[in-house]
Amino acid sequence: MSEIAGRLSVQEAAAHLGKHNGGMGVLLGGATGVPGAHVVIIGGGVVGENACKIALGLGAKVAILDRSETRLQQLTDKYSDRINCVISTAASLKKYALDADLLVGAVLVPGEAAAKLISAELVKKMKPGSVIADVAIDQGGCCENSRATTHKDPTFIVDGVIHYCVANIPGAVPKTASEALKNATLPYIRELASKGVHNALAENKHLLNGLNIYKGMLTRPEVAADLGLEFTEAEEAIKAIAG
Repeated sequence: MSEIAGRLSVQEAAAHLGKHNGGMGVLLGGATGVPGAHVVIIGGGVVGENACKIALGLGAKVAILDRSETRLQQLTDKYSDRINCVISTAASLKKYALDADLLVGAVLVPGEAAAKLISAELVKKMKPGSVIADVAIDQGGCCENSRATTHKDPTFIVDGVIHYCVANIPGAVPKTASEALKNATLPYIRELASKGVHNALAENKHLLNGLNIYKGMLTRPEVAADLGLEFTEAEEAIKAIAG
């Protein structure tokens, strides 16, 4: 789903750069003698990389900001000089946000609310008619102004900047999303069906890592901390029930 959300965020947000949609009136890929738009992606994970793929494919100039030097090196090795990889700091965020025609918020902290990296004050200084696609909206959004929108009413404007904050972006392409989800989950469903929930969790660390709640016990530390509830290690939870 992160793969689809990243790809679709650029596809959808690019349309809102059109003047008829309230944007600044630029084509993401530019034209002969006219440079492509500047796409800035905050976060180099699955969402960010897939947003990058679509932006590059459409001919945009792309910069990715991330806190991990290791991840940035991986992206540099993979895309060579086609993208600009930058360590994410307060200063670099401000610099690149002010230059962005399309800014994609691809920040994800599993189980936790997204950090508010793009302040309302910064948005006031961004280019009029530019677009923010806050893919992190399912975790509260990484832009201070963000609020969840729908596919029927996907955007709102704050200080001249268009905010695309659709929750559940893959819902726009349910056929593709459902088939992708089926392909990813079917092996685990079969394992749960053939072994039973307890044995499958005990034998497959990947299933165990995905466990959130087991027999009333909360097994994700980030969720427990966010909700102020008691946390139980997943391994301990399944042992307790087995005992």
